[in-house]
Amino acid sequence: MIHRLHQTSRDHPILTGQVMILRSTYILLLCLFAAQGSAVADLNLPEVEVSNIRRVFHNGEHNAFTDLIKFQDRYFLTFRTCPDGHMVHPTSSIIILASDDLATWQPVHQFSVRHRDTRDPHFLIFQHKLFVYTGTWYSGETTLPREQYDVNLHLGYTVYSSDGSEWSEPTMLDGTFGHYIWRAASWNGKAYICGRRKHEFHVGAYGEPRNIDALMLESDDGLIWKKKSVFRTTGGDETAFQFDANGAATAIARGYRGGPAHVLRSVPPWTTWQATKLDRNVGGPLLIHWGEHWVVGGRKTIDTACTSMYWLENDQLHEFAELPSGGDNSYPGFIALSEDRAVMSWYSSHETDAAGQTITAIYLADLAKQD
Repeated sequence: MIHRLHQTSRDHPILTGQVMILRSTYILLLCLFAAQGSAVADLNLPEVEVSNIRRVFHNGEHNAFTDLIKFQDRYFLTFRTCPDGHMVHPTSSIIILASDDLATWQPVHQFSVRHRDTRDPHFLIFQHKLFVYTGTWYSGETTLPREQYDVNLHLGYTVYSSDGSEWSEPTMLDGTFGHYIWRAASWNGKAYICGRRKHEFHVGAYGEPRNIDALMLESDDGLIWKKKSVFRTTGGDETAFQFDANGAATAIARGYRGGPAHVLRSVPPWTTWQATKLDRNVGGPLLIHWGEHWVVGGRKTIDTACTSMYWLENDQLHEFAELPSGGDNSYPGFIALSEDRAVMSWYSSHETDAAGQTITAIYLADLAKQD
């Protein structure tokens, strides 16, 4: 059974710190199509109940690209906010919220990078510090026209903290110029991050042409990076990856320009990757363990765009939930609270404010496996 949750409230406070429990007052225009592929029951995969859907942040700006983590007995949520919208603007910044109970959230840090659009923040716990990594587009003094987008001018930044309260200044990541950094993981005392770049730093094509490599970059300290291996050499895109205890890597690669995502697998030193094509694109992919199963999350676009969650079994996706979402949405974060309980974040544009204008806000939901 796939849980599709199509109602939330029209409450739209501009606040952070106080979770709003969303009351069902109108029907959302959301995901209308069933998941493709096998039902979870066919493989005896757990059914999942989705509950306590709540909007946790809306400030009247475009809020997007979430991640969640637990660090030193507190929960942390990060995302991008921008008064000028989704595209490349130097007015964007990264917000970090913290909570003791997943109910009440307080801001603990906010940062930006001069002349750069900060976006897609992701957490990593490494060397007893909490890192927030962000890829940045160079934009200059004002909004960057789309025809001037240049991957070669990308540069990674981070802020980090030993306690989640006091944070470093934004720190440039050496070795990431010309790379758009994304999700990170650690294994055997080293940090690894996805960085995509033009093949041989090709000059001339704007945006992200097909000759994009998706790399695994390696670091001893989380700040200085070098090439370790290559996830994909054609159509490289957002890649979420995890290691097992022996260093074997599993990854989800988004899929080039709406094409199918892939499951990637390799073992140290990760020089060769086995790729299996999936049946859909997964926008802003998440990959994480929940108990004995892999969870994949992201945006599916089957006539309409919505945020969906899947079990990854036998290199196939088995959808267990669609979240209230629509328009600009996805980029989930996830914390496994126990073998049977979890919490997830995502952003979406399915609600409107008092004037009837679309808002793009940050949401949380509780997940529970069913017997």
